[in-house]
Amino acid sequence: MKVVYIITRMDEYGGAQVHIRDLTLWLKNNGHKPIVLSGWPGKVSDYIEHMDIIYKEVPDLVRRIHPIQDVKAFLQIRKHLKRLNPDVVSCHSSKAGMVGRIACFSLGIPVIFTAHGWAFTDNVPQPHRTIYKIIEKVASWLSSHVITVSEYDRDLALKKHIVSRKKLTAVHNGMPDIPYKKPANQDLKKNVRLIMIARFGRQKDHETLIHALGKIKDLNWTMDLVGGGDNSAIVPLVDALGLDDKVRFLGEREDIPTCLEKADVYCLISHWEGFPRSILEAMRTGLPVIATNVAGVKESVIDGETGYCPPHKDIDALAENLKDLINNPDKIKSMGLAGRKRFEENFTFDKMVNKTLGIYEQVLSKAKKKA
Repeated sequence: MKVVYIITRMDEYGGAQVHIRDLTLWLKNNGHKPIVLSGWPGKVSDYIEHMDIIYKEVPDLVRRIHPIQDVKAFLQIRKHLKRLNPDVVSCHSSKAGMVGRIACFSLGIPVIFTAHGWAFTDNVPQPHRTIYKIIEKVASWLSSHVITVSEYDRDLALKKHIVSRKKLTAVHNGMPDIPYKKPANQDLKKNVRLIMIARFGRQKDHETLIHALGKIKDLNWTMDLVGGGDNSAIVPLVDALGLDDKVRFLGEREDIPTCLEKADVYCLISHWEGFPRSILEAMRTGLPVIATNVAGVKESVIDGETGYCPPHKDIDALAENLKDLINNPDKIKSMGLAGRKRFEENFTFDKMVNKTLGIYEQVLSKAKKKA
């Protein structure tokens, strides 16, 4: 099967980019022919090219809405697709999803869109939410099928009348497993190592996290903040709350599994999400997870069993969750083991890829019957 993936950017290790990286490697290793098209080439596209996967740049495919560039991107994508003649196309990210689906529709190529969290979900600023709700409703008519990465997003699409039920399937993200190393028997009473891996930007809520940490600064903990982006508003807040000796800014890292192995508790404090892959990485490592209760988070984190899900922007609840784990080393270990077990039972890469490939084959079969 020849599958073309279209995504807006491949210069950062976000959830959608890692999803495409892992899927294309699996397809190539199992006798299929994956090809990737995107704007913004970078470290992820460099990696997949190094692994002998075909990559083509779409120079005018940009994140913001820009009518002239969007038309150019459509023509560039259409030209690539006409020459490549794929069996099916898989689009990811809002802009690539819209432009890619129009190009596929114009050529009669079956196309699947994967929503890694809707751009009109709760807590996304207006008018952004309204604009993308309209865009996704129009684009859904051009889709052969739509995949959401959580049941929450599937239900939201149905509630907002974005996609018809028969064209919509939820497939949870899955991660390739790594050798599981039991957490070292470090003395958690002396220091609990917290970590959050997230790009600094409007989606993530580093501010609430720092304020919560300020309420428990007398406890024994350190926090590593891993991720690129603009942290200019957070660094002064850390200093103002007297946390500069406890909070470290590590920037963007490519050794995420190693960073997680050195940690004791994973945090993901956000304004909105889809179904975060970083949570699965933490569970795979055997870490308890404290993550904001938004979108599909509770489909991975079981509150009180594998971690905690404090309400959005609730500083006091987050501080209490952090305090509870920091003061209870045995709970850190038991919740971490429960999270690892849940990962093994529900979120392996094999489970995700089998469901995804099944949808590809279903869409391709329907297209052949219509031809």
